Parts: sequence; structure tokens; C-alpha cells
Amino acid sequence: MKLAELGEFGLIDRIKANVAASPSVLLGIGDDAAALVSTPGQVTLITSDMLLEGVHFDLSFCDPRTLGRKSLSVNLSDLAAMGARPRHFLLGVALPREIPLEFMDGFMAGMLEQAERFGATLVGGDTCASKGGVAISVTALGEQRPELVLKRSGARPGDLICVTGTVGDAAAGLNELMRGAREGFLASRQLDPTPRVEAGVALAEAGVASAMIDVSDGVLQDLGHICELSGVGARLELSRLPLSDEYRAACGADPYALALSGGEDYELLFCIPAAREAEVGRICAGLGLRVSVIGEVTGGSTIELVAPGGTPYTAPRRGFDHFGSD
Repeated sequence: MKLAELGEFGLIDRIKANVAASPSVLLGIGDDAAALVSTPGQVTLITSDMLLEGVHFDLSFCDPRTLGRKSLSVNLSDLAAMGARPRHFLLGVALPREIPLEFMDGFMAGMLEQAERFGATLVGGDTCASKGGVAISVTALGEQRPELVLKRSGARPGDLICVTGTVGDAAAGLNELMRGAREGFLASRQLDPTPRVEAGVALAEAGVASAMIDVSDGVLQDLGHICELSGVGARLELSRLPLSDEYRAACGADPYALALSGGEDYELLFCIPAAREAEVGRICAGLGLRVSVIGEVTGGSTIELVAPGGTPYTAPRRGFDHFGSD
């Protein structure tokens, strides 16, 4: 069946039928606006991301279910970066009229699967026809106590710079997908990232991080945001970048270029007082998550990259910028 045969309101009813009830939702899908119950003593954090066919995803690279999971994950990663627990989300989607209904069924199955995993409830949104490709917009809401919300602006000279997981995998995975691969570790890191929600909440509630951001545009670009808003500089030791074996096998002659500027790893990049390093290690180990110290915050205004052996390194590019020339 084509989407045009079901119609807009049939599609909305089909989506609504698969959304589980939540005590925090007084009114959800079906009214002009959702009515939500806030947790006493907590503030609401809101984030929004768009994913456009031909810009953020290629439908020949993945199945609809995987795309549904990623569409929510990129928003959950933003909440994780501020230490928030996911609560609710809104979905806006534009679809060609002739797209098979099976596409939307699979997409929603993946999105709601990810929502259940991380405790978020779909409460509304919008649907419309597209004369071009598929366009997806998700707005996610999370909660945290106001004094625990993490920002980009708290880094101080002497803080250690840390990152969860491994970096560069998603960019290397995109390269493999463009060469025809459709499975494997690197491809999955590009197509189906895991938002570090548990780690973000744990770091916030332990009070160990002075600043945090998720790695969506690349380590170098995203660290630059922390440095700019904190009024500091940084020194990165490239030998300490956490690189997977699969990445090392695929990265080519320069193992650092994609790791620094590739983006879409959706790991957490954060700063901590040096005295809290062991505590952070215990928190992440308890979650089964690797964490690495990759540098130090400095009192300057630039980011210094140091290659193994102590020589300066110049990155070929800084990171992803939608309106940049590269």
C-alpha cells in the first residue's frame, strides 16, 4: 500500500496506535497540543534536529527501522550532553506520496524501539507531503535538576579533556558505505549510533564534569565550541585519541584526520578537574563504557594538536559545517 492510499489522518492514527501510554502525558497525539506533567524540582531541556534525505542520510544505505532509531538518537545525544533524562519527543516528517506504507511502519518501529529503550514518549508532531525526498524533524524534551544541567561554558584551565568510546568510526563508516559496504562495525557506527544517555546523566549527577558536548561535528569542531564559550584553549595529545581497531585498519596514512573532524560519533566530550579522573573512570566502567583522557584545558585561546613525539599537527579540516565551503 502507498502512503497516498492511507492518507494523512490514517497515518497519524496508525502511529498513535503504537505509542505506549505514560503517566507524564495528560494529552498526547490527537489534540492540537500535548499536555505534559513536569517532574517537581526539575527543569525541561529541549533540543531539535533535522535529517534530510541526500544531506544526512541515503535510503540506499540503510533500512527504515535503522533510520528511525538514528533519527531519535541524534536528539537523545544532545540531551545526554547536558545530563538530561529523556522524557518526551515530537516528530515532524515530510514524505513523498508514493512512498510505501511499509517504509513508515519500519521507521516508526525503530524510532519507538529507541524511545522505549531510553524512556521517551512520542507526544505529537506533524506530517505533510514532500515533493522531494524524506525530511525528518525531531524535538526532544528531557529533565534534570537545574543545578546539575551541564553546559559548554564551564571548562577551566587545568581541567582534563575526556571522551567516551572511540572516535572517527562514523566518518570511516560513511566512507565504507559510499564504497558499497552495507554492514560491519564501522557502517553500524554511522547508521545506528548509541546516544550516551546513561553516561551523561551519571556524570551530571555525580557533579564531576565542568563542561560537556556530544561529538556530532567532530572532536576538533566540538571542542572548539567548549573552548569558545568557556574562554579557554586546549592541548590535545593525538596519541591518546581512542581509535578502534576497525578504524585503524580503514583510516589510511593519517590516523588522526577523520578522528578529529569526521563527526557523527555521538560520543560525549567533556572536561573534568584532574582530581576527579579516577571517579570518572569508575562511573564509566560501571556502565561498561570506555573513557579516555585526551588532553588538557589551557589558559590560551587556541587548540594545540600534538602528534606522537611532541611535534605539532595541523588538521586537514576542522569539522562539519552545513554552510562551510568544504
